[in-house]
Amino acid sequence: MDTPDIVGPYHVVRKIGQGGMGVVYEGVQPQIERRVAIKILLPEYARNADISARFLNEARAANRVCHPSMVAVYEVGQLPDGTGYITMEYLAGESLTQRIQRAGGNMGSATLRLGRQLATALAAVHAHGIVHRDLKPDNVMIIPDAESPGGERVKILDFGIAKLASELKSAALTSQPRTRTGMILGTPLYMAPEQCRAAGKVDSKADVYALGVMLFEMFAGQPPFTAEGVGELMAMHLYQEPRPLTE
Repeated sequence: MDTPDIVGPYHVVRKIGQGGMGVVYEGVQPQIERRVAIKILLPEYARNADISARFLNEARAANRVCHPSMVAVYEVGQLPDGTGYITMEYLAGESLTQRIQRAGGNMGSATLRLGRQLATALAAVHAHGIVHRDLKPDNVMIIPDAESPGGERVKILDFGIAKLASELKSAALTSQPRTRTGMILGTPLYMAPEQCRAAGKVDSKADVYALGVMLFEMFAGQPPFTAEGVGELMAMHLYQEPRPLTE
């Protein structure tokens, strides 16, 4: 998609990255020099009601939780052509994926420190009835924070496929999950067994499983299961035990 010059009151500075649903830009509000991250829905999804709803749900879900490890969402809006966008807190740091790679495969004691922050943030998310469903190192940023142990803090990003637990429960009871048949929501490397079976029938335990996979990777330098095909990988989550960390 073409890079816009202006989004709402913000001037677009540069493209930061791109995910499965949207493109993220750095923006600045000239009057007060406020830096933000602007996430714009990809054009191919802008006219899809389901995907648009999940995209805007990112802002709704994140704003329901007050926790220092949650990224702050400022506002939602639409471009002149109707494409939705979200403005969020700008984070200057590195992703957990980058940290794992930079650590050369073993983050040591930092795993416990950062893992505890992730766990407390998830506890706050789940207390509000929200399930992230796509927790992975790419969706975790590590930023400087002088008030946190070790001088840094994690921030959980991308609630684009999060759903309220009540909606999930309703979908399971009526056997009419809101996701289309065959649509995989999540990232197979980090998906819980029940999420591999049916994306519409998961709860907060799926996030706990994903956190466990991430902790394994932070200690071992690789996730517990790897495979060339998605089906094989999901079968490993369903039927295999991971290798002990001591190996």
